[in-house]
Amino acid sequence: MAPDLETALLRAFVSSVRSGSISRAAAALGHSQPALSNQLRRLERTVGQQLLHRGTAGVSLTTSGEVFLPYAERILALSAQALAAAAPTVTGHCGVGLMEDFVTPALVGALSDFSSLHPGAKLELVTGPGPLMKQSLADGRIQLALCDPFYLAQTPRWTARLPLVWSAAPALDVRQDPLPLVLFSQPCRWRAPLFDALEAAGRRWEVTFESTALGAVQAAVRAGLGATALLPANVEPQTATDALPPLPEVDIALVRPTGTVGDPLLDAVEDLVRRLTDVVASTD
Repeated sequence: MAPDLETALLRAFVSSVRSGSISRAAAALGHSQPALSNQLRRLERTVGQQLLHRGTAGVSLTTSGEVFLPYAERILALSAQALAAAAPTVTGHCGVGLMEDFVTPALVGALSDFSSLHPGAKLELVTGPGPLMKQSLADGRIQLALCDPFYLAQTPRWTARLPLVWSAAPALDVRQDPLPLVLFSQPCRWRAPLFDALEAAGRRWEVTFESTALGAVQAAVRAGLGATALLPANVEPQTATDALPPLPEVDIALVRPTGTVGDPLLDAVEDLVRRLTDVVASTD
């Protein structure tokens, strides 16, 4: 009989890949580094293949790891989705506002599958910066918003602190002065922590590319136009780097209008989003 894949081991693997470092992944998951390393070894024994190259500069995917990664991400997303799907059948309309950093294939795929499992429920996804989320809530277009709490007038239902990590193409010399940066266009409150980290380390910088779109930022990084700071889930394989000053964590929060607690559809979608936020934070 073929062995089963444990979700805890998959989460350890995906988190290590996205952060580019076992130590950073261990911190994000609340584990010790030896415990996480043991989980990775257990997963590789289960799979029967080496999935990660380990070195002083961090971890990178083997050829087998590159094939295995999307399956691991999908299993984690499906696990969160299955728990939400076990809830009673729900109906109605729910608008969900997401900052673009959270529009990952795992999250969008899980929300799409949620709609398929609950044909009486209609989900509308709205992505954009914080001010758009605030206005969409006020207009009633969305009932749930996940974004920087700075932009939200309501008291959050819950908050989470997520790590930012550096992303740079392997060909980019991150020692160059000034350091070229690829950034999200304003308004983006995560630019300031990035600048502060560089200035505290005595590094000069210059902005070489800006965009409001995550895909454009990732493409610019792949092209070697500069380094950027992203949530772990959005750092593409082989672009994570430990060679730049450590970055702080950032806050995200979920809000929904008062008086909606107990709504079966909103409760189910909120639960799914929260579970997937944990995945984003660690792949995240």
